[in-house]
Amino acid sequence: MKVLVLGATGYIGSAVVARLTLDGHAVVPLVKDAASLYPDVPVRVGDLGDPASLRAAVTDDVDAVINLATPTGDEAVDTAALEALLAPLRGTGRAFVYTSGVWVLGATGNAPATEDADTDPIAIVGYRARIEQRVLAAAEDDVRAVVIRPGIVYGRDGGIPALMTGWAGEHGTGRYVGPVATRWPMVHIDDLAELYALALNKADAGDLLHGVAWESVPVAAVAAAADIAAGGIGRAEPWPLAEAAEVLGAPFAEALALDQVVSGRRAVDELGWQPSRPYVLTELTSIPGGTRG
Repeated sequence: MKVLVLGATGYIGSAVVARLTLDGHAVVPLVKDAASLYPDVPVRVGDLGDPASLRAAVTDDVDAVINLATPTGDEAVDTAALEALLAPLRGTGRAFVYTSGVWVLGATGNAPATEDADTDPIAIVGYRARIEQRVLAAAEDDVRAVVIRPGIVYGRDGGIPALMTGWAGEHGTGRYVGPVATRWPMVHIDDLAELYALALNKADAGDLLHGVAWESVPVAAVAAAADIAAGGIGRAEPWPLAEAAEVLGAPFAEALALDQVVSGRRAVDELGWQPSRPYVLTELTSIPGGTRG
C-alpha cells in the first residue's frame, strides 16, 4: 500500500514507518516543512492547524492513512483536522488508523480493562475519547477506521522509562510518581509497530484495539530498573505528586500516577498479534549502566 503517515518522525512513528517499509509498503510522511527530511524522501506537506492542507494530502493514490501525530490540545482544531483527513476516504473502503492511548480509560481497578470498558479520561487526554468516537463512526461511511490505544511504550532508549532513567541519573535514585502500588500497562515499541502493521492489513472497520503486551507493570519496579540503567543499584523512592506537578506539569504528573490494568487480548485473538520483545525490567537492566558524578 501507499500509506500517508502523520507523526512519522516521532518516537512511535519512526518505528511504525520502519515496520511498514520492511513489509513492503510505500510510506509517505506528512510533514510541515518538506526540507525537514532528506531530499530523496517523498513527502506531503500539511499541518494539523490547516485542514485544507490535510485534505489535499490524501490523494486518490493514497491507500491508507495512519495518524500518529501528537494532538494539538485544542479539540476544535483536532476535530477539524480529523474531518479533513477522513473526507477523501469516505465511501472508498480505504483504511484510517488513529492513535489514542490507554489514559482515556482512567483508573481501571484490578480487573483488566478491555476495549468494551467505559472511558473516564484524565485531564491530559480530556477530549480524546470523543475523537475516538468520531473515527469509529466513519466506519459507517465505508472507511476502514481503526483506533489503537497504546499502553506506556518502552524500548530503543525512548518513552517514559527513558525519562525515568534520566531522573535516576540526575537524582541518584530511581523515582516514581504516585503510590508504590501504581501499575502501568506497557508495550515494547517494536511490538507496537507490528500491531500497526497488522491493523493496516487485517483490522475490520470500527475496530478498537489496545496496544498492550503487559497488563500491569509495577511502576516502582520500573523506577528501580531505571536506576540500574543509570548506573545505580536499583533503588527507587516516591516522588510526591505535588512536587512532580511543579516540575512536569500537573496533567503529566497525574498521568504518571494513574493506576491501570489493561488487557491487550483482543489484538492477539483477532489479528494474531504476538508481542515477543523483552519485558521492560529486562530491557532496562540490560542497558549498560551510566555513571554518576
